[in-house]
Amino acid sequence: MKEKVAVLMGGQSLEREVSLSSGRRVCDALEAAGHKVLPLDVTSELVSTLRSERPDVVYIALHGKYGEDGTVQELLEFLGIPYTGPGVIASALAWDKALCKRLFVAEGVPTPAWVTFTADAFKQMGAATALDMVPAAVGGFPVAVKPAKQGSALGLSKVDDAGGLAEALLTALSYGDAAIVEKWIEGRELAVSVLDDPDGPRVLPPVEMVPKSGLFDFSAMYTAGETDYYVPARLSSEEEAQVVALAARVHALLGCEHVSRVDMVLGRDGLPNVLEVNTSPGMTETSLLPMAAAAVGIDFQELVEHLIRSTLDAGA
Repeated sequence: MKEKVAVLMGGQSLEREVSLSSGRRVCDALEAAGHKVLPLDVTSELVSTLRSERPDVVYIALHGKYGEDGTVQELLEFLGIPYTGPGVIASALAWDKALCKRLFVAEGVPTPAWVTFTADAFKQMGAATALDMVPAAVGGFPVAVKPAKQGSALGLSKVDDAGGLAEALLTALSYGDAAIVEKWIEGRELAVSVLDDPDGPRVLPPVEMVPKSGLFDFSAMYTAGETDYYVPARLSSEEEAQVVALAARVHALLGCEHVSRVDMVLGRDGLPNVLEVNTSPGMTETSLLPMAAAAVGIDFQELVEHLIRSTLDAGA
């Protein structure tokens, strides 16, 4: 019998159902690989269960708040249990898109122009009276409006003119305490996954997403048939080299370990811009990391086993 692996899934975030889907697939793959698997929905009993069961490693199949923001990572470090995926700092940075974009700018990583609004700025400081300044700040319409701390494109809107901005901000702020208004860049949307190998980061083939609605939001991600995927993406050799190098750079910049997924858009000018980083990529039937891995001959079971081995080897 191989190692005992606890798979954390579910929880109370808005992405609970996606997490449960990821977690079930991961459990099946680990069982097929011969591991003793402990599926754990995240409840108030989590710590006591982990202390009594003493797993060798935890696979984090959580998505959304508490699973991707560094909370569960910090807890597992306190308990002394190795876990898959990036650590506390990388997770917290990637989860806060506004903070992450400031890091990108400081380090010369291309990212679309943006402004951030907090709920408190509207409630306590009258920020709504300055919405007319947004186009000049980001370079005009259209813009993307999204929560600063949320996953699966929940709360995402595309706004074509000033008339829709306030409503889109209200929608985004219903998902959290801050929202980003970001210049919309026309081009090809790409997801570029990175795996840590013993010799260093390995960038998997970029996945190109073409949503039929024109917006790669929650529905486009998780409803079969709503998005066309190209794996590898339809890129020239020069474009692919740029995209791959940028993903590896961002993975290293945030200090990611084991795995990350860098989401970007390749503009019509041929230049890539990083939108955000996912430190707990989905593992569902329609998720992008497994697609990219399959393109280079890594099946789902091998992918999950790779993440477990990377975690255990790092702590050896």
